Amino acid sequence: MAIENDGWAQRAGIDRLLTLACGRTYTVDEKIRTEEWPDVLLERWSDEARRSPGWVQKPLACDFIAYAHAPAATCVLLPVPALQRAWRQHGRQWIGLYGQRRAQNRGYTSVSVPVPRGVLMQAIVEAMFVS
Repeated sequence: MAIENDGWAQRAGIDRLLTLACGRTYTVDEKIRTEEWPDVLLERWSDEARRSPGWVQKPLACDFIAYAHAPAATCVLLPVPALQRAWRQHGRQWIGLYGQRRAQNRGYTSVSVPVPRGVLMQAIVEAMFVS
């Protein structure tokens, strides 16, 4: 079920509600890249001037980020708690290694960090271990 109307769910990062045959539900935030890139673009600031946190660091109500690369027709499901923990553990290092990309939008600028897919996936796996 698509969540299309503006409201708390959209603002909390829910674009879609998936219901499995067993009745289990998952909430998903969808991100689509229209060009093929070897990285995942993690949004650090949704509005740089206002210091509004981007989706990688703000509280989200969704279970997964569905990160799709349209040209390759591929999608990676990123578990939000582990993704955000990986960001807290490695974000500063990734900014230094991979830099930041700014996107000029109407009235605001968003800032993202392009993290190679393999690096990000390894960090997510490591974030799932607690000692």
